[in-house]
Amino acid sequence: MSEQALVMNPADQLYALWRQLTNELATVFDTHGVCAIVAGEIAAHTGTRTVVGVQDPQHNYYDVWICDRDGRLIQTRWSNRKASFAPLIQAGKARKTEKFSRPPDELIDSELWQLPRQFIYSVPLPFPGGDNPMSLTPPGLVCLLDPADDCYLTTENLEPLAMNLTTFLDRAYMRHQLDRQNIEFAVVSDINYALTSKLSLRNIFQQLMDPVRRTLNVESVSIGLIDLATGDIQFVEILMGPLFRNQPPIRLRKGQGIAGWVAERGEAVILNDVYADKRFFSRVDRQSGFHTHSMICIPLQVEERIIGVLQAINKQEGKFSSHDLSLLQAIAGPLAAAIENANLHGDVIAEKRRIEAIFASMAEGLMTVNADGVITQVNDALLTLLGTEALDAMLGRLVQEAIRLKKGDFPGFVQDVMQARDEYPQLASDLYLVSNGATVPVLISGAPIHDEKGQVNEMIFVFSDLRQIREVERMRDDFFHGIVHELRTPLATILMYARMLRSGKASDPEKANRFLGVIERESDRLQKMVRQMLLLAKLEAREWQRSSEAVQLNPIFEEILPPLTDAATEKGLVFRQKVQPDLPPVRGDKETYYLIFKNLVDNAVKFTLSGTVRFDAWAEAGKVHVRVKDQGIGIPRLAIPNLFKRFYRTQTAVERGIAGTGLGLYMVKESVENFDGTITVDSEEGKGTTFTVSLPAVED
Repeated sequence: MSEQALVMNPADQLYALWRQLTNELATVFDTHGVCAIVAGEIAAHTGTRTVVGVQDPQHNYYDVWICDRDGRLIQTRWSNRKASFAPLIQAGKARKTEKFSRPPDELIDSELWQLPRQFIYSVPLPFPGGDNPMSLTPPGLVCLLDPADDCYLTTENLEPLAMNLTTFLDRAYMRHQLDRQNIEFAVVSDINYALTSKLSLRNIFQQLMDPVRRTLNVESVSIGLIDLATGDIQFVEILMGPLFRNQPPIRLRKGQGIAGWVAERGEAVILNDVYADKRFFSRVDRQSGFHTHSMICIPLQVEERIIGVLQAINKQEGKFSSHDLSLLQAIAGPLAAAIENANLHGDVIAEKRRIEAIFASMAEGLMTVNADGVITQVNDALLTLLGTEALDAMLGRLVQEAIRLKKGDFPGFVQDVMQARDEYPQLASDLYLVSNGATVPVLISGAPIHDEKGQVNEMIFVFSDLRQIREVERMRDDFFHGIVHELRTPLATILMYARMLRSGKASDPEKANRFLGVIERESDRLQKMVRQMLLLAKLEAREWQRSSEAVQLNPIFEEILPPLTDAATEKGLVFRQKVQPDLPPVRGDKETYYLIFKNLVDNAVKFTLSGTVRFDAWAEAGKVHVRVKDQGIGIPRLAIPNLFKRFYRTQTAVERGIAGTGLGLYMVKESVENFDGTITVDSEEGKGTTFTVSLPAVED
């Protein structure tokens, strides 16, 4: 004891201790600080080694402060078994306990009973009653080790001292709880704010994991989302940790495991020993090497619909409590809403991109106009149709300023579209091009777009280019007139010469023979046209099968070229030919190749008014190439893309009155490609045309 304590009576000494503790603890709100001050002041005032121990809130261990009579303070941590505080706390009152009244095994295992020589004065905390529901202080103990016989702290006055200390400890724990709640509230607020500001699922998950894990002091946080199609729960991979990186995605069937049970029933569970619960699905632990020992699992719910589960796994210190559950539930609502918003945002973005892709890839010109008649969007096809690339010049303009028609009231048409209900208006007219003022025939269709109130807030217009349809109509008319002409001329000739023969105007055998020759030639001409029609029908019906016959082209050229050479010479043309002897065979059939090359050479002669026609055939690089070149009228550049279409005849040929059905080149191309060959054309109007056919040679 101190010299001052020796001259004071016990009551004054106790009062001095109380006053000193009250003064020092008045401004201390930390549990550790309170316990350290209590141990130090009691040891200093009584000259006795003092021990103060308080159990942690999860009841796993004791924090212990040991102060010697010389003021040396030690803070340590004892396990529940090693501390052996339980019998002294359960006594519920201050007591003196002899050391050697304890069982020998308890003396050996106890950290506390290793310290005194003979006995201990002890009083439990909180006091009175360790199970006082009003007290926040967890179970603890104040001990004096081997106090002197004249020590004024006895079992009688230890209890009032413990009651006073309980007040300060309750205040410290209340402050600790308040600070923790403030921190948790701040964390939850930060998480909620972050979740409401994120529209990416990945960002949401990354934003959530670390704050929740630190706040709950858990090893892992996981989220499982329900597959709407199957009801299975798919866990988010980026939250699973390194042990799961090389594992397949974790997927639980509907109702499987703790997560499946929670998702089905919409009820939260706290499990501090998962392996003791039959619902736990342990295969994930076995596959990954991760060990789950405790868990909180709660449903993620949007209105009445459960979209997944949120799990906090493995409490690092102690056990999960109802407070942990409340904290996790405070996060679950905003998290579920954030996930739902992110999914909806993703769906909206995907739908927007899909519509944009459709809008951009449409072959027809598309334009959207708002209710004020201002253009809001156009696609590339419409810009091409208008002959401009200036998208910015179109957007934001009034539709009547950007779209000009040769005839028709387009502003009135816009009003008709805005008022349309069941049937959508259409308008056929000629559209003025932006580039040169020329016109393009178009069919314009319009449809209104209504908002949720039924008001028209936008309209969409489709511009269909009618030039190809007009060209098809022209080709149809040309074909009709051409076929009538082609049929009428030989039939009239045959009929005329037949009547002359019948009337006896060819009594001379030589004249009769000449008349019969004309009839025979015109009949051959009709027969050729019929063969062409039959061949066309086979092509259209896909009845023409690829032949596997190996055909030698040299004999075919020897058969078709002499008569065509004579026809060119009679017309005053120069005909040149250069054919490589012994060309390798090609796959196909003789009759078709005869028609292909006769048609190409015949066209060259027919469309060449003066000049030279050249025929070349050679083998190179495993292919046989045939080139027919003329110095004829040529083909207009714009007509080349349509050259091999059915019934197509160039305007130049029609205007010059050159006969034809428009089927020859179509059948040539179909036939060549049927034998895995290719045909190309190179032409310049007024200077001539070159056709090149390339066919794969048959390997030996």
